[in-house]
Amino acid sequence: MISRYRFRKLMAPTAGFRKALLVFVLGLLSFAVGSALSFRQVILPILESLQRAASKILVRIVPPDSLEQATHLLGGALLFLGLFGIVWGIRSAVVHIIRTLTGHRGGVADVFIRRQALAQGPRIVALGGGTGLSTLLRGLKQHSSNITAIVTVTDDGGSSGRLTKEKGMIPPGDIRNCLVALADAEVSMTDLFQHRFGADSGSLSGHSIGNLLIAALADQHHGDFEKAIEAASDVLLIRGRVVPSTLSNVRLRAVLDNGAEVCGETNIVQTGQRIRRMFLDPELVQPHSVALEAIANADVICIGPGSVYTSVIPNLLVDGIAEALRDAPCPKVYICNVMTQPGESDSFTASEHVTAILANVEERVFDCVLVNTGVPSSSAIEKYRDSGQFLVESDSDRIRAMGFRVLASDYMSETDVVRHDPLKVAANVMSLVGR
Repeated sequence: MISRYRFRKLMAPTAGFRKALLVFVLGLLSFAVGSALSFRQVILPILESLQRAASKILVRIVPPDSLEQATHLLGGALLFLGLFGIVWGIRSAVVHIIRTLTGHRGGVADVFIRRQALAQGPRIVALGGGTGLSTLLRGLKQHSSNITAIVTVTDDGGSSGRLTKEKGMIPPGDIRNCLVALADAEVSMTDLFQHRFGADSGSLSGHSIGNLLIAALADQHHGDFEKAIEAASDVLLIRGRVVPSTLSNVRLRAVLDNGAEVCGETNIVQTGQRIRRMFLDPELVQPHSVALEAIANADVICIGPGSVYTSVIPNLLVDGIAEALRDAPCPKVYICNVMTQPGESDSFTASEHVTAILANVEERVFDCVLVNTGVPSSSAIEKYRDSGQFLVESDSDRIRAMGFRVLASDYMSETDVVRHDPLKVAANVMSLVGR
């Protein structure tokens, strides 16, 4: 039996046309009936007048014995010319409207079909934060525009931390990165969002324009952070939506292996000590209702990649999120990091990343683990070793022994940095849809 998602994908190019087609057929039928009722009194006299006028012209230039044949030829030519003019005019008008609205200059039909297919793509939920989530979203948006990114809001460093302290707003940095990752806007606009002021910029030093714009939009909407995100989403023409896991102001609290407690994401990472447990401060915060709804209706859910203690686990600690993930009937995959994270997952194997999540979250929030088996170049390994980062060992057998399915393959992309290849990861995630 064909799955719900595959049926939607098959019918994607016709989405939105069925209602329009029905109205068109009803309108055409109404026009035909009206024409039949008024044909003799209104339309026929007009047509006869046009015929007489055309015949008078033809009589002057065509011999009488060829008049009937010439009349038919002229009629056929005018019918073809009129039909061509109507089609060409409608096409030109539609192309002009589309180009005005989208700025696209070629392949309008291809763009339309592509966007229709994306609009009917699977409902994908991705949870996380940092650069890991935004990297993944760049791959997922090639398969669907029904994406909900649920973002961690515990960042207290850099531009986000300053805005949180000065304005009391939710840290916008990770949300900004996800908005840019899902953007369909011009590159110049996304580059502007990501621009960060240098050290010689006075009070603006370290701030990114995107963070400041989100703060300004929140001010314009009387402190409503949700409306600010929606407005920024419209500016960037994003495929999908980005929501915080909670709208509450919250920070991280960690219990280290030596029993000490540390508060704040930046402080936790800087301790360099092994982390035993993570908590939110305050512990009970309301989840975003859109996040819970998206999880319940998802066709596939991705958790990570990202810093396991400061990007992945915080979302799962928000009250109701883990329970919603447990109850979601769709495939749920944890995407394990490619490289270890200094101060968080030093020397962690893939199975230890999974163990860290299980130790902090009571519910079973995923049933599948995506593990990279690719190996970076020796120069890249040396470069990362100097900064205290190492390749995550893919001990897939241990993960299987925990009862999880493993998707092990080379998911790595190596440029100036080593990270997941978003297209490879997204393709494997999509293979889970409908199973």
